[in-house]
Amino acid sequence: MLQRTPGAGSGPHRAADCSTITIVSTRSLAVTGMSCDHCANAVRAEISKLPGITDVDVDIAAGTVRVVGNPLPGDAALREAIEEAGYEFAG
Repeated sequence: MLQRTPGAGSGPHRAADCSTITIVSTRSLAVTGMSCDHCANAVRAEISKLPGITDVDVDIAAGTVRVVGNPLPGDAALREAIEEAGYEFAG
């Protein structure tokens, strides 16, 4: 996902006219043991604490968690956050 931030100023050759492009990564994770909104909130809260995370979406029925960030944390950090919330990182 790309996010574009327009620059300020005017004229074709001004450095301030350059846009900034931020690359944001998205990943879906399988998490087992979640069965209610409390579960989703606990997982969301722990993952949101990780550096770089900008959004966390939990789908209880599917047993998935979608994380968005720049950069995304590695498996070890995600596993630790999910386990801290009381659930199991399944990949």
